[in-house]
Amino acid sequence: MSAWRTTVLIVSYDGAAFHGFARQPGLATVQGTLEAALRRVTGREILTVVAGRTDAGVHALGQVVSFPSAPGDPNAAYLHRALSALAGPEIVVTGVSSAGERFSARHDAVLREYRYFLVPGPTPPLALRDRAWWTKKTLDLHAMREGAAYLVGEHDFRSFCVGPSAEGQRTVRAIETIEISPACELGEHCVVVRITGRSFLHSMVRIVVGSLVEVGKGKRTPEWMAEALAARHRGAAGITAPPHGLTLWNVTYPDDCWL
Repeated sequence: MSAWRTTVLIVSYDGAAFHGFARQPGLATVQGTLEAALRRVTGREILTVVAGRTDAGVHALGQVVSFPSAPGDPNAAYLHRALSALAGPEIVVTGVSSAGERFSARHDAVLREYRYFLVPGPTPPLALRDRAWWTKKTLDLHAMREGAAYLVGEHDFRSFCVGPSAEGQRTVRAIETIEISPACELGEHCVVVRITGRSFLHSMVRIVVGSLVEVGKGKRTPEWMAEALAARHRGAAGITAPPHGLTLWNVTYPDDCWL
């Protein structure tokens, strides 16, 4: 494989097994596990770049990881097989491709899609218990959609991110879509909150979902979402939804970045 290329991995993982994506000394992380597998396969130290760092307990189906290739690296087919075998069973590499030398999984992404799964009502989930938040009460989806509409577009989302992470940082982001739909997954009824945007703040999606659930339960009005947004203070928004209901679903890049 030529040295001027970048290798790009599409990665799925079960976040319950890890202390988040980013490497941390002495802790099991997705990045640490993946880089250890890459070291065994390539025989060299590799530092990866990721499309979106996920918190502890958050899952991924379409995470994107990139790293510079080098002469003598195994081909894509071998990497695909070997990395899934070495990093599994909680991590699966679902695709390997090549991009230009300057490609970055993080900076070249144009859209990130997250999906959050909710199971409302008195009956707890079984098949989805590790993938969805059981709210125990029914949810007013119409009210949730009304509240979500206030967040679509470009706004200062300081109220919807972890407070310390916002210090000295630009907190303006643009949410492209928020869709809230009933669904049936593995035979169980659930609600899927689909959120897309180019980039998100720390825990932003989970705080948005937690706030929308308060609206859905009738604890808050839909207009409260606009008030929380305008306050620009973490205490103005709702709770942070549990991590296990969130999945990084997909990351989109320009077509011309691939070789």
